[in-house]
Amino acid sequence: MQKFIRKSFELVYESKIVALYKDTLETPDGRLVEYDYIKHKSGGGAGVLLVDDKECTYLVKQYRNSIDDISLEIPAGGYSVTGENGEICAIREAEEETGYIPTRMYHVANVISSVGTFDEKTDIYIGTNLVVGNQKLDPDEFVEVVYLPIDEALQKVYNGTIIDSKTILALFAYKEYKREGIIE
Repeated sequence: MQKFIRKSFELVYESKIVALYKDTLETPDGRLVEYDYIKHKSGGGAGVLLVDDKECTYLVKQYRNSIDDISLEIPAGGYSVTGENGEICAIREAEEETGYIPTRMYHVANVISSVGTFDEKTDIYIGTNLVVGNQKLDPDEFVEVVYLPIDEALQKVYNGTIIDSKTILALFAYKEYKREGIIE
């Protein structure tokens, strides 16, 4: 398949976290088309499904303005510096948001949640062998840590309570990794 050729890339709006561009491209047959392109300033981030020795997880409940509601999610956040390692980012975010540090990490996937418009990449991990650290929420972060058995968290996916894609992916991956013996 032939690639499109970028003809112009015009900044439309810029905020603290993202920039919106009008992306004008030439199609393989010579036509010009315009697409919206949302560029994440840090490039993305990482998240981790924390699982303890009782097969329970620590999720975070927080308000999300995009849905104007509360969301239940794995701890996750943006890279603190461009090029930060995803595993380091995920471990840092886990401790900051939940107060727990995973000492064993399993890489699940690198995902782009809305590949048609957004370039934000999220590295997804499963973290086990948890040790107690210190919760260090950012000044604008208001989260409640929710402790749930994995099977109960999966039921929340099936009943529509958990709708966050990175969390759903991590929960399904955990069940598959467990079934395959990748995680004891």
